[in-house]
Amino acid sequence: MIKKFLLALALFSAALPCAARVGLAELSLEEKLGQTLMVFADVDSAEIFRPVIEKGQVGGVLIQWGNYSLKETKQLIDKLQAWAQKSPHKIPLLIAIDYEGGTVYTPITLGFDYLPTNMMLAASGDEEGAASIAYLAGQELRRAGIHINFSPVLDVNTNPHNPIIGVRSFGSDPANVTKMGLSLMNGFQAAGIVSIVKHFPGHGDTAADSHYQVPVVKASDQELRQTHIAPFAQAIENGVQGIMTGHVLYPALDNKNIATFSRPILQDLLRTRLGFKGLIATDSLDMKSATKFCSISGCAVRALKAGSDLVLLGRYIKPQTTFNRIYREMKDGSENRQRIEEAAGRVLELKKQLGLLDGSLPVPPAPIDKAYQAELEKLSNEAVTLVRDRPGLIPFRRQAGNPPPTVCAVFFAPSRFADQLMSFSKPFLEKGWHIRSYNAAMTPRATDARRARECAEGADLLVITSLQWADRTNINQKNTINALLKEYPRNIFISTMSPYDIPSYPQAGTVLATYGLNKYVLQTAADIILGNIKAQGKMPVELPQEQ
Repeated sequence: MIKKFLLALALFSAALPCAARVGLAELSLEEKLGQTLMVFADVDSAEIFRPVIEKGQVGGVLIQWGNYSLKETKQLIDKLQAWAQKSPHKIPLLIAIDYEGGTVYTPITLGFDYLPTNMMLAASGDEEGAASIAYLAGQELRRAGIHINFSPVLDVNTNPHNPIIGVRSFGSDPANVTKMGLSLMNGFQAAGIVSIVKHFPGHGDTAADSHYQVPVVKASDQELRQTHIAPFAQAIENGVQGIMTGHVLYPALDNKNIATFSRPILQDLLRTRLGFKGLIATDSLDMKSATKFCSISGCAVRALKAGSDLVLLGRYIKPQTTFNRIYREMKDGSENRQRIEEAAGRVLELKKQLGLLDGSLPVPPAPIDKAYQAELEKLSNEAVTLVRDRPGLIPFRRQAGNPPPTVCAVFFAPSRFADQLMSFSKPFLEKGWHIRSYNAAMTPRATDARRARECAEGADLLVITSLQWADRTNINQKNTINALLKEYPRNIFISTMSPYDIPSYPQAGTVLATYGLNKYVLQTAADIILGNIKAQGKMPVELPQEQ
């Protein structure tokens, strides 16, 4: 099936026009610089970018997550493109999105369906399924008017204490990350969506969150090549269209600059040694790991000079002031002008390939809701993992002659996931069992503990779920769950996001991992508990020792 997707991509690319109405030479230096800049907007914040878009001083917009519908998302994109039509050369914007699933997405944002976490896809081991889900999701993105997805994450998560990557990674094995990452990339690209992989040269061995501080990866050059850079190198060989840089310091490659500001990493390594000819995009420049060194405009200048082509300015900027400052720093000097020419040229070439420059965009695909949901159900059945079952509780059977069992399910999850939790009850109710549930707060208080005990009292089985983002252990949640596990030993524990929290619960004899929280994996977990299906998933990371 993956080969079919590649063929579809080739046919899609071949159908695009070769000629464009707007060439690089026709643009002023200001307009060329504008093509390299991408701002972040949502329904509420878009208006402040209207002046710079109408002047041609912005080349793209990243749609920010927000609690609004798909209809509103389309209206926002249409409005942005209408402003671009008022610019001097009427060049359409590149519209991008961070649609990578898991911790970067919740089921109520922008109107798009749930996308499985990368770690869940890796646990399924289903390459064709990963390609299929990306292809179907890509069609829905294209229907909305989106061109770029900053996905998949190709970071190899070798550090269990990584505070930001976690289930965003396919796992700790570079071969598996490569295999599954290429499947997702090929699926998106076959659907006509530009896949920009991240975070080069690898954010998986970090112990700090680059949103707040500068991570340092102390791996040797050889280790970086063999483990962390390897998936990116394979993506390049397989025709990836874009690569995003990480705001991370790699002393073995450049002991002075984070990757985003490093000519040795972007030019010598990525361009020369790895032979990458596509678009280099920065991570958001409003992150603390970048602004520690410069203002956002100053960071944009440093990134462009280092070799970036598409600069993500972030959300919290004064658009006109920021543009003016970048232009003032870049307008003089032949080297600066050449860099603007190169970067703008790559952006315009991508727009040309997408059919944006002559109005010959492919016809949007038809809705794919049913096919997408069917694929999600299949992947969920393949991914949920039985980590251990020391007491042999799975399958949990009704004893002959006894009344229907009572199951208590206690969830620790944000309230925005409440509608997803209901699916866990369905398989039990279909068997005529009794089930009661309680959704406790992520950081539980005494009231949550009391109500959880009220639910568990007298139940034949207690099911407890945890939710941890990457390595961030919630101490209140950990203590409350461990107390419930001790008090009610007939239990099944489900890790619903990062499996790195499993060692925090050594008392749990029966453990399932879902690598994400959504209605599909929860129903799969219930079916596994009941023996309706067998657990098929394989843990894609090595867990640390129990705490």
